[in-house]
Amino acid sequence: MKRLRTLPRRRVYAIVAAVALLAATGGIAQAALSGSDPKPAPKPLAAAVLDSLRAPKLDGVSARVHFTNNLFPAGTLPSGTSSPLTTGADGRMWLSGDGRFRIDLRSQAGADAQIVSNGKRLTIYDGTSNTLYALPTPHSMGGGDHGAAQFPLQGIQSGLGGLLRSFTISGAKPSSTAGRPTYTVRIAPRDDGGLLGAAEVAWDADHGVPLRLAVYAQGDSDPTLELKATEVSYGRVPDAQLAATPHPGAHTVSIDAADLHAAGRLTNVTGVDAVQKRVDFRVAAPDEIAGLKRGQVRLLENDGGNGAMTVYGSGLGSIFVLQGKQDANPLLDRTALRLPEVNINGQTGTELATPLGTLVTFERGGVSYLVGGLVPPVAAENAARDLR
Repeated sequence: MKRLRTLPRRRVYAIVAAVALLAATGGIAQAALSGSDPKPAPKPLAAAVLDSLRAPKLDGVSARVHFTNNLFPAGTLPSGTSSPLTTGADGRMWLSGDGRFRIDLRSQAGADAQIVSNGKRLTIYDGTSNTLYALPTPHSMGGGDHGAAQFPLQGIQSGLGGLLRSFTISGAKPSSTAGRPTYTVRIAPRDDGGLLGAAEVAWDADHGVPLRLAVYAQGDSDPTLELKATEVSYGRVPDAQLAATPHPGAHTVSIDAADLHAAGRLTNVTGVDAVQKRVDFRVAAPDEIAGLKRGQVRLLENDGGNGAMTVYGSGLGSIFVLQGKQDANPLLDRTALRLPEVNINGQTGTELATPLGTLVTFERGGVSYLVGGLVPPVAAENAARDLR
């Protein structure tokens, strides 16, 4: 099997960029393994990152994982729902040197879920609904062999310095994850981060592979989303471990790039007046909502009709507003979730409130609105009511 030539560049994304941008929004908690708690020697953060880039190349990774999802409030999901993707689960993960991977999860209720990528196509199987989703994978981060020499210590220090202007970043704390010596870094918004409190990432000190990722809501000591390795081994992964399991009789939903574009495409048409000329409804874009000043207004192209997206405020504490004709693609499928109802200036809307953010949707005058952000319910509700 071809060795992982692009791993150094992927490591710097996984360690530095994942810490900065929270991509994912999953996490991994530290594993308490009996009789073993190895920790690496203390190092400055920049030096720990640089050493991870210099780690030996890998042919693959196999791990047992634990996924925690405390995002959805009790009663939000349909009765009987126990999907590992929404309630959390234990499972296995295999990652090959060429980027293929497979993740198997099983909830405490016995429901299965599987996520598989062959590099070109991503499949997600949900056992609770016996549904298989197939969609194209995102574009890769880029190729090329970017060794540690192209990420000198000074460059890493400079990059971390840039992040410090918007985030507070801890040092590389020596830790132990899945029985491996790791460095753990915690990042938190310096200013208004909305309901987002912090994120953590831990990577193997010897191999540079992330073994723990976590996202915390503001004021919570327990992670809201968490994905952790509890056992890990390195080496070539057999092709059989990377292949998707057949699911005879499963309902298949195939999503192509054209389908993704049909759901909505942001354009370069900006400004209230310019957007208004391209839609067949009145754009509600007051100068201020919920105490936040209006930012950019952009045209959103949709196969069911053009819409508009407006951002209020800046940074992680901002609020976005989507507007479109009510008979176009729904902005939020209310039939899939049992959402509480809210009153928006006499109109009945629904609200999805999570520890990390809120979504409010309502209809008025033939126009569908979706208001949301990493904000508490009162902020999203007030913003919706200010859309006049």
